[in-house]
Amino acid sequence: MAEEAGGGVGSRRGGASWERDRDEEGVTVERGPGAAYHMFVLMEDLLDKLKLLSYEEEALRRHNMRPLCRHYFALPTNPGEQFFMFCTLAAWLITKAGHPFEQPQEYDDPNAIISNVLSELRSFGRPVDFPPSKLKAGYGEQACYVLDCLAEEALKYTGFSWKRPAYPTEELEEEEITEDDAELTLNKLEEDVVEEESDNEENFIDLNVLKAQTYRLDMNDSAKQEEILQSTTDAAEWNLEVERVLPQLKVTVRTDNKDWRIHVDQMHQHKDGIESSLKETRGYLDKLHNEISRTLEKINSREKYINNQLEHLVQEYRSAQALLSEAKEKYQEGSGGVTERIRVLSEITEVLERVKQETEEKGSSMTDGAPLVKIKQALTKLKQETIQMDIQIGVMEHTLLQSKLKEKSNMTRDMHAAVIPEATVGAY
Repeated sequence: MAEEAGGGVGSRRGGASWERDRDEEGVTVERGPGAAYHMFVLMEDLLDKLKLLSYEEEALRRHNMRPLCRHYFALPTNPGEQFFMFCTLAAWLITKAGHPFEQPQEYDDPNAIISNVLSELRSFGRPVDFPPSKLKAGYGEQACYVLDCLAEEALKYTGFSWKRPAYPTEELEEEEITEDDAELTLNKLEEDVVEEESDNEENFIDLNVLKAQTYRLDMNDSAKQEEILQSTTDAAEWNLEVERVLPQLKVTVRTDNKDWRIHVDQMHQHKDGIESSLKETRGYLDKLHNEISRTLEKINSREKYINNQLEHLVQEYRSAQALLSEAKEKYQEGSGGVTERIRVLSEITEVLERVKQETEEKGSSMTDGAPLVKIKQALTKLKQETIQMDIQIGVMEHTLLQSKLKEKSNMTRDMHAAVIPEATVGAY
């Protein structure tokens, strides 16, 4: 019932804020400072309406989705996921409102889906005065407005009606009052009185009887004003009786927690407690301050005394520091020269090593007979190869000569074979 009441308020204040920015004549009106937060209120109303339509069981569980938070479509978190959730809920709400609508898929055209949703929204008689591109992000005031309108149409189609809210009765909390030695709460007193009545009827105090006794005592006192009264009651017994009936005579009435007088009394009590604590604490703080001041004065005097006694040592230390700084400067200058000379020495050493290596290579090449042996071996090899080449040339010449002679003999034989038949033909 509480949800229905909250939803009813949302339905009465629902609607897009950009519609409220125009008056009856269509003139644009400046938005108030709370317009930026209107989408959050609209989203909370939408969530209440979706819960009334059982969207968790019918829509989310079918697509294996998580429930929405209070500001899901009001703040950007994941535009792709929010747009898919927007399309899924819009299709489900349109179907719930009595218009068959195909459930959109993940790879469908977003522009086509938005166009179909806005067409269905216009068919319900709802105005749409914003561009469709506002819904592509999947969040914002326009998305909340579209879903809120579709949810209202779905509630109308299901026959849901808003009822008057039933407010629960609130019970005022009882203020806890600390029990003092001489005061009791009214409940404690009533319990004690009941126990006293059940245990001992003699302890019951009747106010009328007490008033009559007091009146008679006053009359006797007025009749015996001149007489000297002498008490025959023991003081110890009187004190015991006073201690016994004192809790019954002191009554603290139960007060309301919301009474401003209680808060004022508490403030005064706290103020008195702070002042009393401050009086007690200020003495300790003043004493501590005085001790710290004396200690600082002693430290300053000791410091001055030590400075005066060690003045000559301080001067010697300063002169030694100056000499040390001069020695460091000289050392840095000398170390700089040494570093430069070491660099030059390393360069000269490298050049010397390179010259030594070249000299050794040249001396070894001059005294070594290995190159000469290699040359002799090469010449011998060349001679052998020359001889082999000569032999191969001779063989090739002989073969060529034989082929030429053979060709010549063949040619001669062919010529003779061609001449003989002609001679024989002429003889015949």
